[in-house]
Amino acid sequence: MKNISLQDISKSLKISKSTISIVLNDRGDEKRISKKTQEKIQKFAKKHNYKANQLARGLSRGKSDMIGLIVPNISDSFYARIARRIEYKAEKSGYNVIFSSTGESKVKESQLIQSMLDRQVDGLIIASSQKNEEDIKRLKRNNFPFVLIDRHYPNIETNYVIMDNYGGTSLAVEQLIKHGRKQIGFITLKPGLEALKERLYGYSQTMEKRGLPIKAEYIQELNYESIELKMHQVIKKIVEVPNNIDGIVFATHFLAAAGIRELRKLNIRIPMDVAIVSFGQMSAFDLIEPPITAIQLPSNEIGDKAVDVLLKNMKEADSGYEKICLKANIVIRKSCGML
Repeated sequence: MKNISLQDISKSLKISKSTISIVLNDRGDEKRISKKTQEKIQKFAKKHNYKANQLARGLSRGKSDMIGLIVPNISDSFYARIARRIEYKAEKSGYNVIFSSTGESKVKESQLIQSMLDRQVDGLIIASSQKNEEDIKRLKRNNFPFVLIDRHYPNIETNYVIMDNYGGTSLAVEQLIKHGRKQIGFITLKPGLEALKERLYGYSQTMEKRGLPIKAEYIQELNYESIELKMHQVIKKIVEVPNNIDGIVFATHFLAAAGIRELRKLNIRIPMDVAIVSFGQMSAFDLIEPPITAIQLPSNEIGDKAVDVLLKNMKEADSGYEKICLKANIVIRKSCGML
């Protein structure tokens, strides 16, 4: 019997091929296709034993020898280091890696996941925008091998490799306290990512445990798109009277870089006037004066563990979920108060 094609289904049902493809790739609800139309397509496909949808083909593991890697920004030094490590580790096991960036867009992330499946990758490693539950659940329903890195969905059980964001921020605050800082500010991005919420919680809890005050003005949040425009205003606000901040924890390395520039423009000395610690580091942090104390992001470990977990999942679909949280370490330099 001749295999039925997408064109055949479209002609028989008088429904567009794109609509049929969406439904057969389990995205009908997401695209708001009526239940009646979905049932009609699925019933016809089942009756005629149609199995050519791209997700089903992607489930034929070990056929393409390709792994898809989806990150927010491949030019970010943190994700670039992870990507290099994943590529190195995957190649040793005979796999090539396809890279793509989402720009923190849910729509782009969804498109890239489907594009990777269309290319029949054998598995996916995803640093998700955390706005895309539909596709993560879809991958789970279809038992497609994937692992989340850096970010995960607390309400969806998946494989993931993350770091201890709470513990890392606590280390940062404790280091400033150790050097006599008591009025410590926290500069972060507006809530959304679970990792940033955990970092804020780590800051707040550590300050509270040490009996130090947290004024509303001590915590400043910026939009990702306006960091450069707003950082001057935020730094000026946080260090001026009556706040008189003597220490700042930056929730990301790129916030720290922008903050350091503004502190220098305002002639605020580091660490004499304000001591700082960055969550995450850049290569320049140990070259500038003073060198910047930073929470070390375990990019190599994340890359290694992610590939290990994915390869295991590709071989053993029912191997259970691996939930790995890597310990945070601090690299102590002069910016935290050491003179």
